[in-house]
Order: sequence, then structure tokens, then C-alpha cells
Amino acid sequence: MAEQTRGPAGGVFDPWPGAGQDEAMYPERVVVVGGGTMGAGIAQSFATVGSTVTVIEASQEFTATARDRLNTGLVKAQERGKIDSAAAVLARIDVRTGALPTDAELYVEAVPEDITMKIDVLQRISSAAGLEAMLATNTSSLPITELAAAVTDPGRFVGMHFFNPVPASVLVELIRHDGTTDAVIERARGWITALGKESILVRDTPGFATSRLGVAVGLEAIRMLEEGVGSAEDIDTAMRLGYRWPMGPLRLTDLVGLDVRLGIAEHLTATLGDRFAPPELLRDKVARGELGAKSGKGFFAWPSRD
Repeated sequence: MAEQTRGPAGGVFDPWPGAGQDEAMYPERVVVVGGGTMGAGIAQSFATVGSTVTVIEASQEFTATARDRLNTGLVKAQERGKIDSAAAVLARIDVRTGALPTDAELYVEAVPEDITMKIDVLQRISSAAGLEAMLATNTSSLPITELAAAVTDPGRFVGMHFFNPVPASVLVELIRHDGTTDAVIERARGWITALGKESILVRDTPGFATSRLGVAVGLEAIRMLEEGVGSAEDIDTAMRLGYRWPMGPLRLTDLVGLDVRLGIAEHLTATLGDRFAPPELLRDKVARGELGAKSGKGFFAWPSRD
């Protein structure tokens, strides 16, 4: 039986009657706030398995961009045989501005890695969501405990760290703070299973597990490039062929975004020490606007996404 949780008004409610019986059942209604690369990927993934998804954006311009991003992703998925009909999945996704729906089972905050922005969005979500809804943040490094303080009843709040590209990635990192209930973790794991993905569970700590390990290797690869140990291609090939990584750490940094990796490295330096200090080469590239795949140039050249 699902763990009972005390609501903000002091009443006790069971967030998911029968939780544990149908762990692989997907949520019928999902709200994703933020339609960027990660938000669109999350929306596509849930809509593909059958959820009705609302994507909330900040402006009409961003709304149009998010629709184009979703359409492109779904058409590619259809071309690769991953889905039968891009149009059918897209019909389950509503991209718009304005007020958040109040009847969703899952709300996912997927705005950029800015803690002030995320707190503001989570406060809005908390005000709109019903008491039985689960609230999640898609963050790769920001403290879940601090973000949980922005929501009503933090017991239903969890970190759900998806990976880029979301539809193709098989991992979701779940991060629990001290107040996250077991029922929330159980439900989240079931929904992740429904997406055809696997989950790992970690406690709230700087960088969690994946960002901490990934950044450590990525920063060392940048230092090696900076010191002339080898070319970017050879350093990456060493990890691909020698350690069977699907791609090298420098190409992965390009995909993540050099600005994103710099921000995570600075956060880890502040919380864990100088072993995560960003190399000057990383700072210089970000300052020049060489942000990786999204800008067309990082450690490698990337074709235009237009």
C-alpha cells in the first residue's frame, strides 16, 4: 500500500491509491514547464508512451520554437522506426503560454540551470498543482533540498535528472532530499520504467552521481587538451576504444554545452573544492561563445541545426 503523506493543511492523503500494483503505468497527464532541448525531450518521451502533455513556455516566440523542436524530434523518431506516427504523438502535446493546468499527475520543471528561475517556476507549479500531484525538477547539479523549500509539501518533490537526448537516453537519475517520501520514489520509478528507461537513486549531494563523475572526467580531458597531451579527437578516441565509452568526454561536453558544464564545475568547486576548478580553456571558449553543438563550435565543429 502507498505510504500516506501529510498534506499542507494537516490532512492525510494517499498520493496514489494502489501504488505498487501498476508501477509501469504512465501518468495520464503531464505538465512540463520549459520547452527547450530537455523539456521538449521529456514531453516527447511521455507523449510517446501515451501521456497527454502540456508544455508551458514563457512567450509566443518560445512556444513556436518548442513546437518546431518537438515536430523535428518526432519526425526523426518516425523515420528511425521508433514510433509509428509523429502526428499521432504530437496530437497528445499542447504547447502554450499562460496558466498551468491544475489536473496533472506529474509536473516537471525544465527551465535553464538558474536556481532563482527554478525556484520561481516551482512556486508557480506548487500553487497550481493538486495535492495528489508529484512535482519534479530536471536539474543536473542544483541542490534538491533548496529547491524543495519552494514547494508546498516537499515530500512529493523529487529530482528527475534526464539526459540529452532524452528520447534516446536510457537513464534517469532520481535524487531524493531528506523529506522525499518512499511513495514518491516508487511512483517515479514506475513512470520511468513506463518510458522504457532505467533509474538510479541517489541522495541530494553536490553533482549527484552522474554530473560529479562526468564533469570530473570531462574537466581532466580539457586540461589534457590545454596541456597538449593529445588532440581532441585522440583524447576522445582513447575513451571510446580503450574504455568503450559511446562517445569521448570532449564531444560529450560539446553536446551538454560548454556553458552548462562550466556552471556545474563552478558549483562543484564552491561545494566540493578545487579539484573541480574549471580549466582556463573552458572559460575562454565560453567567453568566445564557443558553446558546443548548439553554437556550431566547441571542441569540435558542428553542422548548423537550421
